[in-house]
Amino acid sequence: VSGGPHIVRILSLYENMYRGKKCLLIIMECMEGGELFSRIQVRGDQAFTEREASEIMRDIGTAIQYLHNMNIAHRDIKPENLLYNSKEDTGVLKLTDFGFAKETSLHNPLQTPCYTPYYVAPEVLGPEKYDKSCDMWSLGVIMYILLCGFPPFYSNTGQAISPGMKRRIRMGQYEFPKPEWAEVSEEAKQLINQLLKTDPNERMTIEQFMNHPWINQSMVVPQMPLHTTRVLTEDSEMWDEVKEELTSALATMRVDYEQVKIKDLDASSNPLLNKRRKKAATGEKILVHNL
Repeated sequence: VSGGPHIVRILSLYENMYRGKKCLLIIMECMEGGELFSRIQVRGDQAFTEREASEIMRDIGTAIQYLHNMNIAHRDIKPENLLYNSKEDTGVLKLTDFGFAKETSLHNPLQTPCYTPYYVAPEVLGPEKYDKSCDMWSLGVIMYILLCGFPPFYSNTGQAISPGMKRRIRMGQYEFPKPEWAEVSEEAKQLINQLLKTDPNERMTIEQFMNHPWINQSMVVPQMPLHTTRVLTEDSEMWDEVKEELTSALATMRVDYEQVKIKDLDASSNPLLNKRRKKAATGEKILVHNL
């Protein structure tokens, strides 16, 4: 799938042995521009506008459309997996981390609950089978955060996900509170409503999303300054804590072992990996992901 313009490129593949089992070393392009939200946080006094949010959502949508056209569900679309390939203003936003990605179709639905709590679709939380429309819910959550700086669903208990948060997700209970949403266009709010439909059959498809005026006519989207940068900056410590909780939740999550397994090679003495580490230490732009 790495041929998409907004999907991280795979540079090389190597087969390796890890604890007596075969695994793959995947060499990907270095995404030195950092995470999407981190880039917005460091803008300082430079306003982040609704039009910019529209352009970013179009790029993310392009990546998802590329996957969905091949009947692949990513299943872990979140800001941490959206990285820029350069620190320059011309840096391209790309989707990364395909550890939960899997092929799906009408006759081959998904059932294993692989997700990050803040961005999970309601159907993934339950025993029912689901499909690639779960990515569209995650897209709606990211769009919501881009426009205000905080998520539509969150836990009040300090846990990665709580019973109350699960209930709100399943019922689709969220708001557009002031002052953060006071100046956001109704068109943007309506688009979020179409993405955060609890019934996946009623949820907007990626084709409908890409054809929506707020996405494909971004030049007419208002250049209204948003509260996003301020909120993300003020809540930066909270987001760090959230990431820690989510990382812990993902580590204990049930994974479908028929798909590619994620292996931790940090402590490995593999010759190829050591060679790559030495190159990285000398400043070469190379990133090793292990599967």
